[in-house]
Amino acid sequence: MKDPGNEPHFTLHTSHATLEEEAQKPVAQEKPTGPFVVVGLGNPGMEYVWTPHNAGFMAIDRIAQQERVAVQNRRCKALTGAARIANREVILAKPETFMNLSGLSVAALLKEFEIEPEERGKRLVVLYDELDLPLGTVKIKERGSPAGHNGARSITGALGSNEWLRIRIGVGPNLPAEAIAAGAQMGRRVRGGKDYLLDPMSKKDLAVLDEVLDRVAIAVRMIVDLGPAAAMNEFNRRD
Repeated sequence: MKDPGNEPHFTLHTSHATLEEEAQKPVAQEKPTGPFVVVGLGNPGMEYVWTPHNAGFMAIDRIAQQERVAVQNRRCKALTGAARIANREVILAKPETFMNLSGLSVAALLKEFEIEPEERGKRLVVLYDELDLPLGTVKIKERGSPAGHNGARSITGALGSNEWLRIRIGVGPNLPAEAIAAGAQMGRRVRGGKDYLLDPMSKKDLAVLDEVLDRVAIAVRMIVDLGPAAAMNEFNRRD
C-alpha cells in the first residue's frame, strides 16, 4: 500500500502581482434605470429668447435639434420632448413657470418619472446660466449652493436639498474689475446682475455661446452614457 504522505499533491497559487492587478481594475458603476430628465432653465416669452438668463433653454433647444426631436408637449408645468441618447430614454424639459418658480416644474417632473432623492445625481441634469463664470466656460457639479441664482434656489427649495446634478453655463461679461471701475468713474452705465441677464446678448457673445451649447450637449450625452464622474473629469479640467 502506498503511503498517502508520499503522494504528489498540487496547490493552486495566485501570485501577489496577479492580486494587485485584479485590485487595480476599475469597478464598473451600476447604471441607473428609468429615463433621464434634462431640464434647461429660462423664462418663457419672445422678449427673453436671446438673453443670458435663457442659456438653459438654448441648451435644451440645441440638444433637441441635434437629436431631431420637438420640445412641445406640455406636462409638469413644462414643455417637454423625448429623445433616445446612448440607448436610454431622455426627457428634455423647459419649465414654463418663469425662472423664479423653476422648482415647481422640476419637482413635478421627478414625481412623474419616479426619480427618488438618491437618484437625483444620476438621472436629473439641470442646465442653467451662471453669472459668476465667464462667458465661454462650462462647469459640472453634483451638489452645491444656488450662489444667487433664483432658478437654482427655487429647485433647492422645492426638493429640500442641494444634492442634484447641474451643468452651469458661464455667461459672465468678460470685463476686468478695472474696466468696470473706470466706466463708473467716467459716468458710463456699466450693467450687471439682473439688467445684464435679461437684456439680449450681442452677436459677438452669441457666437461664443453657440460653441458652448455644443459642448453642453456633449456633456449631457457623456453623463447619460458614462456617468457624471466621467463628464466632470472631461469638462471641468478644460476651463
